[in-house]
Amino acid sequence: MTQARTSSGFAALTLAAIGVVYGDIGTSPLYALKEVFAQGHVPLTPDNIYGVLSLVFWTLMIVVSFKYVVLILRADNNGEGGLIAMLALASQAVKDRPKTRSRLLIFGIFGTAIFFGDGVITPAISVLSAVEGLEVAAPQLKSYVLPITLIVLALLFMVQRQGTGKVGKFFGPITVLWFVALTALGIKHIFTNPAVLWALNPFYAISFAFAAPYVTFVALGAVVLCVTGAEALYADMGHFGKRPIRYAWFILVMPALVINYFGQGAMLLLHPENVRNPFYEMVPEWALYPVIALATCATVIASQALITAAFSVTKQVIQLGYLPRMQIHHTSVRETGQIYVPFINWTLFVCIVMAVLAFGSSSQLASAYGIAVTTDMLITTVMTFFVIRYSWKLPLLLCASVTGFFFLIDFTFFAANIIKIFDGGWFPIAIGLVMFTLMMTWKQGRELMRDRLRSDSIELPAFLEAVFINPPARVEGTAVFLVSDPGITPNALLHNLKHNKVLHETNLFVTVKHHEKPWISFDKRCEVEPLGHDCWQVTLHFGFKNDPDVPEALNLLKGRSIHLDEMETSYFLSRDIVMPTLGGGMMMWREKLFASMHHNASAAADFLNLPTNRVVELGSKVEI
Repeated sequence: MTQARTSSGFAALTLAAIGVVYGDIGTSPLYALKEVFAQGHVPLTPDNIYGVLSLVFWTLMIVVSFKYVVLILRADNNGEGGLIAMLALASQAVKDRPKTRSRLLIFGIFGTAIFFGDGVITPAISVLSAVEGLEVAAPQLKSYVLPITLIVLALLFMVQRQGTGKVGKFFGPITVLWFVALTALGIKHIFTNPAVLWALNPFYAISFAFAAPYVTFVALGAVVLCVTGAEALYADMGHFGKRPIRYAWFILVMPALVINYFGQGAMLLLHPENVRNPFYEMVPEWALYPVIALATCATVIASQALITAAFSVTKQVIQLGYLPRMQIHHTSVRETGQIYVPFINWTLFVCIVMAVLAFGSSSQLASAYGIAVTTDMLITTVMTFFVIRYSWKLPLLLCASVTGFFFLIDFTFFAANIIKIFDGGWFPIAIGLVMFTLMMTWKQGRELMRDRLRSDSIELPAFLEAVFINPPARVEGTAVFLVSDPGITPNALLHNLKHNKVLHETNLFVTVKHHEKPWISFDKRCEVEPLGHDCWQVTLHFGFKNDPDVPEALNLLKGRSIHLDEMETSYFLSRDIVMPTLGGGMMMWREKLFASMHHNASAAADFLNLPTNRVVELGSKVEI
């Protein structure tokens, strides 16, 4: 019975992984092969078709199977994956090398910024490429492609606030049906021309590369589209585990993709005139509209997975201190990972609409797509070297040779996409640079602000000692003072004593610290240091995937001689107003940008889950 239950649970996880993890890479047959031969850069000849198919197959094998499924999935951070988790692992591995660690952090944050560019391009190209099937079914419907795409995207972003829990259970079955359809369509055409299977031999890829190096280089810029979504394998590891992701890839996803690509190739060998949209040209006329509907569902699922990832990454980046606090809604009472971030949701939507209207077709968007994907792949490879070398302690030669091989592959794809930067590749780069500027400005601005507050601060023990020489009146209840650094006197306490001239019976000086670990357990949540006179210094520790809940964490103090009553506890926060000044710090435009970000950040009380009817905010001005 236990074994049956375990098998059932594993099957459910595998089904869910197919729906969430493989949505993006599963929809790449809609546009990948089409873009290789688009615009005539790669002549449509039998030798080139064999060469391109061989490149596609070995790209899937090397980049996805060997790099991500075999190697990268081993680099889990307490069971979690993704670029943020990899960044945390790499920075921890070189913590005794401060310069290297600092550069890795900047490198990783840039990769995270580029991810947001990917988050704009993926829904746009995926949904647009699915709806473009209407042009094949009925050319007169071409003018409706853009409006229908925008309507589908608008509906997708409107339902985000409902959470993915209600519709998520349908993701797996629909995506499985999609992969079955890919397989069925591909097999039909492979049977008509089975010689296409010779392209499984790497000899054809090598021959193609040596026969026409420049053509191959250009082709690689589009071939890489077949592995878009590979990062999701690693990013979603924490939700499903390694085994379900690996089983799903080798048993269903990879075979379906290879069969469909080779089916497209077999059709093009016999009917080269179908190159304008080989995927939909494979579909029998009677099945065209059902396949368009299924493809649209599959691309919506792929987009949903990436939007959800954008929410999660945003939350993690906020807790690492690289973005200001934002309003975050939990859409499930059971799953803490199911969140909705309104600002990110609608910012993504606006950028996606701009991308769809500006580029107008999936072919135009394809030029913008590859560069975001290859940049993140390259950064992941670099991070992997530091993890396996300094954390796993593997021999230098082995680490350099393995990651060096993958780096060479990734860099080749990256270089092939760089040449498309003026054809649309600038778009995700521009989004990434904007996000990187915002993230680094926030991080540096917070450090400047902290340094300024620290330089003007009074040591807390000395201040309390002076206060209790002639103590003020004590009132009932507990005061919780939130302070950025332990050991310094919070401005809120100074203002409270100055204006109210009273001190609570119990005073907790609480510092919230976020760590480069996904989870911090409850037994390591609190550190308490007595300061005398019923005053305590409390440090609360949270991982970048923990939800910071100060009242819940403070409940752990009960039984430690600290009186806590929810109805008699007040939370005092300092609401600082940033004043940009000339000289030192950052450039003036960045200081003004930081001041604006600080002003528009959501309230600390909401972020820390403080009860709104028991919060007291006292303001002060801080010059940076």
